[in-house]
Order: sequence, then structure tokens, then C-alpha cells
Amino acid sequence: MKKMLKMRVDLITIFPDYFAPLKLSLFGKAQEAGLVEVEIHDLRSFTLDKHKTVDDAPYGGGPGMVMSPVVWGDAIDSVLRQAKTKPVLVVPTPSGNVFNQEMAIKLASFEHLVFINGRYEGIDSRVVEHYQQSGEFSEVLEISIGDYVLAGGEVASLVILEATSRLINGVLGNEDSVTDDSFAPGAMQNLLEGPIYTRPASWQGLNVPEVLMSGDHAKIAQWRKDEAIKRTRKFRPDLQS
Repeated sequence: MKKMLKMRVDLITIFPDYFAPLKLSLFGKAQEAGLVEVEIHDLRSFTLDKHKTVDDAPYGGGPGMVMSPVVWGDAIDSVLRQAKTKPVLVVPTPSGNVFNQEMAIKLASFEHLVFINGRYEGIDSRVVEHYQQSGEFSEVLEISIGDYVLAGGEVASLVILEATSRLINGVLGNEDSVTDDSFAPGAMQNLLEGPIYTRPASWQGLNVPEVLMSGDHAKIAQWRKDEAIKRTRKFRPDLQS
């Protein structure tokens, strides 16, 4: 039997309520089962002025505000002082490496993830540079969930955690679900998942393909592979280039 890995997740943000969805669905059940432990930290609680300021004007001019390295450093150091193992720092940013299933599998293998969620024009670049050099984190990962810009890192963190947590042993009721995913390693690697069906066999004049009701597992497997290839060629031809 596989060892149940318990993951610790710390999230630093100026909007703690943004992470209310983590109490729902599989992630919520994972916490109830003791597979994942989550703590959310309000960045503003680490400010020193009465206005709880977390940002300032950018050097060199330009639009928007940049989040202070002083406040972020104090917040991150506070989390590090509580850490029992050397964590991984996750920085959601449009300029990071594009998130994919392979990266989710990697993140699921770690025991402690710390997410720092920037806002405005982003976090002062020295924050990432400092923790890359300090050795206090086992890795510092700058991650993008796509080629677009969000108002902050919270949504990206939720996406990353949704994809990662379901890969932790014991989170899914049926672990075979992971191997059938689009982008999952194995025989169907680099293929999107094909169409799926359930009862009734006929709905709105559309019928479930007969092969799926044939009971011939070899033919069903071949049909699923063929359909996955068709869908990949149509929507993501880059995966097979």
C-alpha cells in the first residue's frame, strides 16, 4: 500500500476570503481526511502603518503600483519559521513557466507548498530573487496558467491546487481516474481525452456510440484512442507536432 502523503499548503494574500472554495469538493474532503492541511495568511497583517499599506509607486515610473518587498519578506519569513520541512515557493505570474500536468504531478510529490499571491503590477522582483538565493526553499517556482493577465494570483493558485491535490494518493476515490486524464503520462500521453457518455442511451436524438455498449473491451479501447487522436488533431495539434 502506498504511503499517504500529507501536504501542507500556506497561502499569502490580501484577500483571504478568495480561498473559500478550498473548503469545497475534493480539496475540502482532502482536508477533512487529513491529507491536506491549509493555512491562509493575510498579507496586511504584516504591515506596520495604520493604513496597512502593501504597495508603492514603481521605480522608473509607469502605471500601477508594485507590492513591497519588506511586507512580503516579513510574511514569507513568518511562514518559514513555522515550517517543519523545507518548503517549495510557488509564485503565480503571467511571466512564469506554463503550468501543465507534468508540473502538477511534480507539485503533488512535495510535502509543503507556499503560494504568494501578488496583486496590482506584481511583487517587487527582489522577493523571488532573494528566496532563490537564500536556500530556505527547496525550490522557487514561477508558474503561469496561460497567456493572459489576471487581477491577482489567487485564481491561478486555485487552479494549480485543484490540479495538484487530486493527484495526492487517497484524494480521489478511484485512482484510475488520474491515469485516464487528458495529458496524463502513459499510452495516451499527449492526447486529449475523447468524448464520454452515460445513460440514457438516447437523448435529444443523439445516441451513444454502439461500440461503447458492445462489451468488447479491445474495440472500446481502440475507439477511445481513435477519438482522442481526432480531438487532439482538431483542438490541440501542437501536442503532436
